[in-house]
Amino acid sequence: MRVRKISEVVGLKVYTDSGEYFGEVEEANLAENKIEGWRIRVGGAITSLIGGARGVIIPHQFVRAIGDICIINKSAMPSGGQEMDLSNDDLM
Repeated sequence: MRVRKISEVVGLKVYTDSGEYFGEVEEANLAENKIEGWRIRVGGAITSLIGGARGVIIPHQFVRAIGDICIINKSAMPSGGQEMDLSNDDLM
């Protein structure tokens, strides 16, 4: 297993485990020297699901793999009844 620097992960394309494009990693959220979540600038079909927000915060527990791309659980994608930390003010 290769250890990666956070700076190497920023800018990676993010896909769900079912192969759908989700967006791009913008930043890691740290708490007590551990990764708590990832700020993702959304793109593709997911944009219509989150309304006016330009991005979301995905908890680290939803990340399945990080390599040449980042893969997240499909359950991290918002749907009608599911709440997610939408970040409209924090993203540029």
